[in-house]
Amino acid sequence: MSEKNHQIHEKSPSQSNAEVIVRMFPSDANPAGNVFGGEILKHIDMVAGIVAQRHSQSNAVTVSMDSVTFLKPVFVGNVLKLNARINYVHKSSMEIEVKVEAEDIVTGIRTITGTAFVTFVALDNNGKPKHVPQLSLKTDEDRIKFKEGKARMDKRIKNRTK
Repeated sequence: MSEKNHQIHEKSPSQSNAEVIVRMFPSDANPAGNVFGGEILKHIDMVAGIVAQRHSQSNAVTVSMDSVTFLKPVFVGNVLKLNARINYVHKSSMEIEVKVEAEDIVTGIRTITGTAFVTFVALDNNGKPKHVPQLSLKTDEDRIKFKEGKARMDKRIKNRTK
């Protein structure tokens, strides 16, 4: 059977969600004891990539990372929890939203420390962009996230052509 015969035409966002939990160690930190932003970005990119590959069922590469917001510091010893979901698809590109939460496991206090939107493109076996399944929008949240994602994607495309 050809690759086209194996393609799924629609998937719900929940079918591709991913959550990653990782402990922050001294090697992840700057001299002040805060975790480097670049270390957090690495984990954001990784969990977003899992969602993109789950959705596309192919190789997917990072195209852009925007609206990255560091709201609070992450400290050595914190457990970082990253939740990622797909918001929007357009032909071969996908917008993934990542929410970052830090937990002090001694006190149990959890704090939202950051958010990001990461765009991926799905690639075929020849390294060329390939179409991805459309999103089946089953909930009000899915529809709202899709509409917001489309607006961000339209803005990215407009800015790219300037």
